[in-house]
Amino acid sequence: MLIDCQNHVFPREYVELLGRNPHPTRAAELGDGAFAIRFETQEFRVTHAMYDPQQKLRDMDRCRIDVALLSINMPGPCMLADDLAVGGARLINDYIADLTRRHPDRFAGLASIPWQLPDEAIREMDRAADEQGLRGVVLYSHVRGRPVDDPAFGPVYAHAEAKGLPIVFHPTVPAWGAAIKDHWMIPMMGLQVDTSFALLRLILAGVLERHPRLQVVMPHVGGVLPYMMGRIDNQTEVMGRGREHITRPPSSYLRDVYLDTVTPSAQSLRFAYEFSGAGKLLFATDHPWVDSKLFVDLLNGLEASAEEKAQIGSANAAALFRIA
Repeated sequence: MLIDCQNHVFPREYVELLGRNPHPTRAAELGDGAFAIRFETQEFRVTHAMYDPQQKLRDMDRCRIDVALLSINMPGPCMLADDLAVGGARLINDYIADLTRRHPDRFAGLASIPWQLPDEAIREMDRAADEQGLRGVVLYSHVRGRPVDDPAFGPVYAHAEAKGLPIVFHPTVPAWGAAIKDHWMIPMMGLQVDTSFALLRLILAGVLERHPRLQVVMPHVGGVLPYMMGRIDNQTEVMGRGREHITRPPSSYLRDVYLDTVTPSAQSLRFAYEFSGAGKLLFATDHPWVDSKLFVDLLNGLEASAEEKAQIGSANAAALFRIA
């Protein structure tokens, strides 16, 4: 069995709503089924056909993927103006919940919430989980420029912990994207680096220390954090820097975090496996951005036992997201 823990949709109605956003993050229909997702420093051109649920099911069948955990990619409603954010989150969650109801054996879903409005975020988290059956909450690498360890978001983390809802990171264009906008360096590297900084903030600010039962998923084999963790531990444990809010080395918190397997590199997947162990890896594809077969083949080629591959492929996700 395979459960894909990072698989994306993008409702047409959400494109329309993004078109009304007064901030630089917007979207626009281009005609012939194409649309643009525009950030202040980068534009991505995509098609509605990429996100078609029936095509998604065909691709899953071709790659023998049993279940896909659906979410939108970027931007989330946390990038919308306050007066659009709640409606945007509800629109996304209703769309995903409808797909899970129509295909209960193939799709499960993650909730989008308006993080910039913590009280509303908690209300939408409850609605999405209790009424719509969604299995976790998406968190982007920043919330309209605000860092993810902003104390205002503390009640949201506490509520997710109490409800047993995993927090699933996803990249968005960095607030500092202007520094790396040339040569397409934002999607090449900036997205993963920004998400790495975001998780490191949660660690060093003590969010994971204060919420030890909070379950967190980091995409793209942990970004750069597993590779950099030796230096980070040295900075805190030897140099005494950034130690004010934690009682353990940063690497010990990262080893409590789930990493997904979205990487085109067998070497990177192997490094994540050696760093975190099979019990903390989740199979994922980032569909529709990359051909899912690549990630299936990389998992099959990993030098691990059949039992460990079954953990990575489905067992870990089934337990974490309560997927039968």
